[in-house]
Amino acid sequence: MQEAYKLSILYYLAFSLLLIVSAVMLFEHKIGFSYSAVLEYYVGNEERFIPAQSAGGILKIVLPHIFVFGLFAMVLLHFLVFTKLRGEKSLLLLIYAAFGVAMLEVFSPFLIINGFEFFAYIKLFSFFALLAIILYISWLLFKSISYE
Repeated sequence: MQEAYKLSILYYLAFSLLLIVSAVMLFEHKIGFSYSAVLEYYVGNEERFIPAQSAGGILKIVLPHIFVFGLFAMVLLHFLVFTKLRGEKSLLLLIYAAFGVAMLEVFSPFLIINGFEFFAYIKLFSFFALLAIILYISWLLFKSISYE
């Protein structure tokens, strides 16, 4: 692998790590990491004067995330395809998992506000699963540029 390509991947991984840290901080500050906090954020709580989210309000948040999650996953996975893992079936599973979990993370709020409160668990799971997948892909990339 060329040195410039390795350097590009290394910088992208550094920014990916910053993205993960900021995502965790924002999620904790804005929503919280418990089932009840997620429900309160989306469904609201009259006693605490927290308004319910509307479908339009969620759509305003979701629209840029659809593009960013897709682009971010595509770039990470694009780098991964050019490593030694290119022909492995586990790579295909990782690709499906990354995009599937990202879709769950983005669209679960719509189900929460439409009465499917169980999806608050799905929202929490998909958030952490997406971060775990990103960290795993980043680790694979870092390992691949370190050993070449």
